[in-house]
Amino acid sequence: MLIGELARRTGVGERLLRYYERIGLIRSDRLANGYRDYADETVETVRRVRALLAAGLPTRVIRQVLPCAADGPGLRPCPGVLDLLRAQLDVLDRRTAELTEARALLRQTIAATESAAVGNAG
Repeated sequence: MLIGELARRTGVGERLLRYYERIGLIRSDRLANGYRDYADETVETVRRVRALLAAGLPTRVIRQVLPCAADGPGLRPCPGVLDLLRAQLDVLDRRTAELTEARALLRQTIAATESAAVGNAG
């Protein structure tokens, strides 16, 4: 299928599909006219990439775990894949803690600013 059809079937723009191909997440063959020709299975690969991105995995990790893709959700237990996923979960946990702390500090700043505004108004 041509890139326009792949874009239509996946809801992913052609530019992003070209990027996925450039970094090795998907592949195509070239037709005689130079057009990209994608296999039907690429639709599922793109959907899987999108799901893994939504789960917080960076593309460098996705490139490593895609060969472990199983039919349906989840991954086959390939060597090292669980370690990669656990490491990424640790990253997300740290970022969550940092964001929670930043949120609390912002709430404190807002409360202090509101209190100062009320004190200055009277």
